[in-house]
Amino acid sequence: MARPFTVQEQARPMAGSASPWRPPRVCDAYWSEFRHCKSLRHRFHHYYTYGTSPLCEQWKEDYDACKEWERTQSTHAKECLQKSERNRVSEQRKFTPVWELRQSPPPDWHMPLNQDRPQDS
Repeated sequence: MARPFTVQEQARPMAGSASPWRPPRVCDAYWSEFRHCKSLRHRFHHYYTYGTSPLCEQWKEDYDACKEWERTQSTHAKECLQKSERNRVSEQRKFTPVWELRQSPPPDWHMPLNQDRPQDS
């Protein structure tokens, strides 16, 4: 199981490195996500929900890039990880919220609830 890393570990530079950049996740987290994505349970759930098999190769590519960065600290691996994380975050942000956020409370918020009246459902 992947251990969570602290902010100090994220900010600490690697030995012999001048750059304090670290991957946004530990490499084991990418591997865990890949294994989860390949699991029979997840594949079944994804197929049931979306009608297609999940695409798991990005997690594998991220894991390989993370390991390459740990070994060689190549700029190519760093750029691949950054691009992948940016894409992942932008994918999460493009969904609209389910609920409309209120700007102010309802005008009758202080009134007692009328439980005898039928709901408008």
